[in-house]
Amino acid sequence: MSQPSPSTTKTFWSAAQRAGLDGFILALITVVFLAWLWPFPGTASSPVPLGTIAGYGVSVIFFFYGLKLNLGQLRTGLSNPRLHLLIHTTTFLLFPLIILAIKPLFQNPDLQTLWLGIFFLAALPGTVSSAVVMVSLAGGNIPAAIFNASLSSLLGVFITPLWMGLLMNTTSASFDMEDVVLKLVVQVLVPVVAGMLLHRFWGAFAEKYRKQLGNFDKGVILLIVYTSFCESFDSGVFSLLGWQELLLLWTGMVVLFFLIYGITTFVGKLFRFSREEHITASFCGSKKSLVQGAVMSKVLFAGLPSAGILLLPILLYHASQLLIVSSIAQRMSREKH
Repeated sequence: MSQPSPSTTKTFWSAAQRAGLDGFILALITVVFLAWLWPFPGTASSPVPLGTIAGYGVSVIFFFYGLKLNLGQLRTGLSNPRLHLLIHTTTFLLFPLIILAIKPLFQNPDLQTLWLGIFFLAALPGTVSSAVVMVSLAGGNIPAAIFNASLSSLLGVFITPLWMGLLMNTTSASFDMEDVVLKLVVQVLVPVVAGMLLHRFWGAFAEKYRKQLGNFDKGVILLIVYTSFCESFDSGVFSLLGWQELLLLWTGMVVLFFLIYGITTFVGKLFRFSREEHITASFCGSKKSLVQGAVMSKVLFAGLPSAGILLLPILLYHASQLLIVSSIAQRMSREKH
């Protein structure tokens, strides 16, 4: 059998990237498959404590996030409060309220964990890098996108645990809010604050090596996803989900994206946003952060065998939003020219 030529491989990879299928999504699919095929290395019984290593990685990620956070850029982005209000109301209020409204559809006890994972997705902040890249491609307001994406990530450090704490305190007797708050302070808040305090000294270093630090983030996320799914596969919790449920979940994630995207577009027209503001509101308001989802899950759901199921909605939503927004951004770019 003849091997595909380099030009054919390059063409395929270029087409995949245009469709939003970047290497990170493929890596995520690979580690989930590895967790299904070989779960033992990622479980608590493994002689190599991959889960503990991932936990330390969470703190390092948040330290570098604080180090890269430029408060001067946040201050200069304070114009157009209606745009900012729409994006953050959508991200932290509209998303959770929609998922709370569909909770009666998940009355089956076997689906309660899945619904909790969907709510976790809804409580997460928006993305930073991909939101800014897509806004830039579509011809949106880039400074506003940087401001809102950065502020969303910062607010998510506080709002996401608050939403999950309020919900899980009423639904799970095993959820210890005091323990979660302590972990949140040690693993998230302290590293973020330390990074922000050191920004004036090492901020330039973090900016210079932003790509390398981004690769480190992705590596930790892959490790978190692997260990989470290893525990879930090893404990058998995925036996409760069949292909039909997975297909319905993915369809639901796509519907959720278009619902939020449509609402932000409609409200943007009511506010008479410019084309650039409309793009920024729709893209930033409809995106959710896999980075925050993975690292927050390590704090909020540490030790739970169902961690893989709780991460499944954000994995599917992340892949869907990249595919859809990439297509929309490229179409808007062509219309602009």
